[in-house]
Amino acid sequence: MDYEIRPLQLRLLKILQAVDAACRQRGLRYYIIAGTLLGAVRHGGFIPWDDDLDIAMPRPDYDRLVKHWKEWLPPHLEMIGPENDPDYPFPFGKIQDAGTTLVESKHFGYLGGIYIDVFPLDGMTDSAPARRSHFARYKFYRRALYLIYRDPYRHGRGPSSWAPLLTRRLFTRRGLHEKLQQIFREYPYETSPSVVEHDNGARGAIPKEWVEPAREILFEGIPFMTFAEPEKYLAHTYGDYMALPPADRRHQHRFHLLDLDHPYASHPAVPRP
Repeated sequence: MDYEIRPLQLRLLKILQAVDAACRQRGLRYYIIAGTLLGAVRHGGFIPWDDDLDIAMPRPDYDRLVKHWKEWLPPHLEMIGPENDPDYPFPFGKIQDAGTTLVESKHFGYLGGIYIDVFPLDGMTDSAPARRSHFARYKFYRRALYLIYRDPYRHGRGPSSWAPLLTRRLFTRRGLHEKLQQIFREYPYETSPSVVEHDNGARGAIPKEWVEPAREILFEGIPFMTFAEPEKYLAHTYGDYMALPPADRRHQHRFHLLDLDHPYASHPAVPRP
């Protein structure tokens, strides 16, 4: 569906402001990362065609927020993730606005509101062989998690459906989440020389000295927290990060359903079970 991007960006910004306030009040560490940090450095705010926000939290702080979000966040915001929703399809968390509705894809039909992504930062060893083993296991179980949630008949009932159907016979959703949690927590954050944001795979591993201590950076004119060495992180992640991508690579999402005015729990366009 087509939609105006700026109203969505501003609603997402309000979620981020609420999370920032809760983290500062409770002494939780968080950092804007990925395209959000790139936008702050290159554009002073949102990348013009970008319609999401990303933060990372050290695993101990992430776990505290998972446990206490109902007390610490405004009533209209919900923290969702594999820790509290058996139907949740991702290994990282989101903070969503329950007064809105979002269905990203009809083939991957998790129902909720607009959200910011919350990626845990885990510890990582500096041993090259141990890293290879770690990320090989992560890649396998992450792919299985995707397949078990994907509509097996998205591309028809031929060979493309076999991998999702076989995955459903071999694994359960809960079992895959448990396997991934074991991998994530293999190296404790506080005592590890490096850290990793697993959703970016092996490339997500960076020295802890790039991360701590946090520093402030302006995003849409508002101070938020980010890594100690944002330039090093951006160069590692994007290369020449100040160069704009070609016009044909500047894409915003193609959501199946987006409604900023009606809550997902009672949206009239969403079939109820």
